[in-house]
Amino acid sequence: MKHSAAWHARIACGDEVGAGFLVAGRRVLTCAHVVRWSGSAAVTVTFPNARELGELSASVVAHGGWAGEATDPGDVAVLELDRAVPLAPAGFAPPDAAYTEPYPKLIAYGFPEGYDEGTLAEYQAVSGQLIAGEWLELVAWNGHGQPLVAGFSGAAATLPDGTVAGMVTAASDSPDVRKGRMLPLDVLARYWPELGELVPTPGHHGDARRRLYGLLRRAAADAGRVCDPNRLYVDAVGAFGPPLPAGGFPSLWAAAGYVQWEVPDPEAVCRFADRLHELLDPATALRPRTPAGPSSPSPAPPSPASPAASAFPPASPAPSSPSASPAWSPVVVEIDHSGAGPDQVTVEVSAYREGRRRPVGARRLPRTGVRAYVQSRIDEAVAHLSPDADELVTFVLPREWLNEAVAHWECGADDSTPLGCAYPLVVTDRARHHSGRLRHQLHKKWQKLDSRGHAEVHRVECGTQERPPSLRKRLWDSEAGLAGFAAPPTTARRHFEVGLTVPVPVLLWPRTGSGCTAHADASCPGPGPAAPPCPGTAFLDQLTASVAGVPPAELPRHIMSLRLTADAADEPDRHWARDLQLLWDDPRCFPETTASLHSPVA
Repeated sequence: MKHSAAWHARIACGDEVGAGFLVAGRRVLTCAHVVRWSGSAAVTVTFPNARELGELSASVVAHGGWAGEATDPGDVAVLELDRAVPLAPAGFAPPDAAYTEPYPKLIAYGFPEGYDEGTLAEYQAVSGQLIAGEWLELVAWNGHGQPLVAGFSGAAATLPDGTVAGMVTAASDSPDVRKGRMLPLDVLARYWPELGELVPTPGHHGDARRRLYGLLRRAAADAGRVCDPNRLYVDAVGAFGPPLPAGGFPSLWAAAGYVQWEVPDPEAVCRFADRLHELLDPATALRPRTPAGPSSPSPAPPSPASPAASAFPPASPAPSSPSASPAWSPVVVEIDHSGAGPDQVTVEVSAYREGRRRPVGARRLPRTGVRAYVQSRIDEAVAHLSPDADELVTFVLPREWLNEAVAHWECGADDSTPLGCAYPLVVTDRARHHSGRLRHQLHKKWQKLDSRGHAEVHRVECGTQERPPSLRKRLWDSEAGLAGFAAPPTTARRHFEVGLTVPVPVLLWPRTGSGCTAHADASCPGPGPAAPPCPGTAFLDQLTASVAGVPPAELPRHIMSLRLTADAADEPDRHWARDLQLLWDDPRCFPETTASLHSPVA
């Protein structure tokens, strides 16, 4: 015990006497039952190791919700002194210090009857196992010495170096049993979240903790600012962190404390703070960073092996071309075969912000459950985007899913708006999305498209007699940026696969099958000046006229407008763009080049 530990306090309220300890400024922590009569009796605080301060008045400013019985949880009270005191507050040990092998001696400074100046008791934790999720059990360090009795409630349980590891709350009723209980630091913080700023939680840098709690105080002071603690938590821990507790969090403080104490990923605190900062200061929020010291206003970029580099990977640089495509902020729904059966798929939903992918949810599902799961996660993913972002919903699909009517899926159970009428929505082929060769080639193709400002529609006609190798050569030779198909992929499968394996950034086709081929439908006359156009050819004519002059980078927004027009038509099913499917693939929007490194959540 340090001789200078003047922060130990004696608390009196009515006939009750207990202990407490100065934790910060004018704040003193004690047990709620010590000040149970504070509504009718004054609370006084003295510091036996700083007698010159005399007796101070205090008031209860925070309460753990203790209901009055010895076994009721939340036996915590925070007092505020009527004036500041010139004392250094208590220091805190790491949260598991009391039950790390070998279990250390814990010293409590209490005030039993006859010891107004205080006396010491020596105990140790029995185990790291919490009793009823609340208390650590204590046992006497040896068979003699001062037992825990009335007057020790609220005492700091300190390690031999003087740092606080918990707070004593109760003792055994039997004089022959030298046992007691204490609240460990993480449980204390559950009832008074501000304590989290003071405790050196392993893995979390002190500056990061202080930044987080400073932001929490700002949010609390801004009564008009609404910050959803559940969304902040999901953003901080990602899809593979601990799930949102049942019922969610009642406050930002509770969510932040849970991230600090319960989430093993040390980056989660930083992500929580980053997101909260963005909500409080949307115009000035900084990119994720590790705090720089006061003497390092312009730190050099961290090396790949440094903690800063691993915690905050740099975002991909923005395209340097002055005519680069719009800064789309994608929300990605990626579907893949799970390997658990032909009907089972994995679905991952994530959002891209400032070049970083932020997982939102992942699940293994039967195919019939995919739509409902995506509907439940899209809004949450969009909430991760910056307020001024141009959202782009992208479905990364297995090849046999590319014709799925995802643009017609409703936004949710309470919103029948088709997703394709609520957001710019595109699909892309999963194998192509993860192909290093095609990503590299597509990147070069987009640079050329940006400089041109438009793309000619390379038509794959209804009933075409063109062999697939010939189509491949035509698309390569013309450096095609956009290919339009008169028929769905199921009808023109081999020609469609050519479009996927040649780096054509944009493919368009009618999802439902009015198209035909010479081999499949003898009534189709095929292209020719004397033949009336079949439905597939009519579709290509409408498509070519509609996209003429539209920059390829703007096509997702243009197609959304066409979908809105078709949906609003008197006869939507007869509108040529009703079932228009857009495969739009700009790798610059998706910095990651590999598949997810995580296993799906069962």
